[in-house]
Amino acid sequence: MADHRPRPPQRQLPPGVVRLGSIAGSDVLVTPSWFLIAALIVVIMSPVIESVQPGLGALKYVAGFVFAVMLYGAVLIHEAAHAVVATRLGYPVGPITIHFLGGATQVEEESRRPRDEFLIAVVGPLTSLLIAGVGALLWWAGPDGLLLFAVQFLAGANLFVGVLNLVPGLPLDGGRVMRAAVWGATKSMHRGTLVAGWIGRGAAVCVMAWPFVAQAITGRTASLYNVMWGFLLGMFLWSGATASMSHSRIQQRLPQLVARNLARRTLTVPADLPLAEAVRRAQEDHAGAIVTVTSSGTPIGLVNEAALLATPPERRPWMPTSAVARTLTDGLSLPATIHGEDLIRAIGAMPSPEYLLLEEDGSIFGVLATADVDAAFQQGGR
Repeated sequence: MADHRPRPPQRQLPPGVVRLGSIAGSDVLVTPSWFLIAALIVVIMSPVIESVQPGLGALKYVAGFVFAVMLYGAVLIHEAAHAVVATRLGYPVGPITIHFLGGATQVEEESRRPRDEFLIAVVGPLTSLLIAGVGALLWWAGPDGLLLFAVQFLAGANLFVGVLNLVPGLPLDGGRVMRAAVWGATKSMHRGTLVAGWIGRGAAVCVMAWPFVAQAITGRTASLYNVMWGFLLGMFLWSGATASMSHSRIQQRLPQLVARNLARRTLTVPADLPLAEAVRRAQEDHAGAIVTVTSSGTPIGLVNEAALLATPPERRPWMPTSAVARTLTDGLSLPATIHGEDLIRAIGAMPSPEYLLLEEDGSIFGVLATADVDAAFQQGGR
């Protein structure tokens, strides 16, 4: 399934994660959890393989591993289809990650149109169903023995993946198709996310309850294996749907975050001015922030509020204001017009308690405190 969360900056891979290469410009990563599920598939499949092709001995375990690779190779093709379509539509795509419950393609921007959302989402399940169709044709061609079983396994697994991903609930691809449909009908992506999210939560409950429902219908006791997988898959669906809904609510609040509206009144002082005098002037001017400047008026530092408050008043007359100021570097000066997601990205790229806001002509507009952004965001969510 495609994942729209913003991609973090490039960094070293986490321990155990293996990079296999790249597809359509996207790195293919395999998490340690895949090796666990591959081992489980080997354990489950080896006696079945032995019954289909007796006399393999230890090779049945090799064959079981090949089946695991086949299954997740099909998952990789499914995810690569998402990546190719997203790239063709002009969206930057991050890595494709294979994990024990399947895979995820990291699309780095939200869809701009319902049509794009639909195309990126639907191509994955359609690819899985196409592979299932190819498997069915090969089955019809008449292989036998272990080869026939491999074809049946490939066709059945991809049919399951394709149909499952068409369930119209997030975080499945079908949920994104549903979101696109509701978005197109109501002109609200947020509403589409909530509808698909609640369907996803409902699907999660059904998956967790199914082993017990089947027990009531058939009279056969639900196995621990089925209960465990029902719980894991259900929790995956529930947490994914909930995360998508939470992210959508955050996106709804972002337009309310306008740097200009959150700026503090700012006092400019020489860097060598005694801190006590700078504080006195700020209080007199009702300023909420202090910026140090050169003799020509060029800003060079931002007074850190926490450092200022931690400085005892009796020491302030003997300290230059620059002693509690952070030197202005790239990323600490932002345009006063910045807002919404651009503002959040700028803060995330260069974490700091304060930022200097500048007008288009380079003049100082004010200081933006991260605490004020957080408070405004929380207030907007109430």
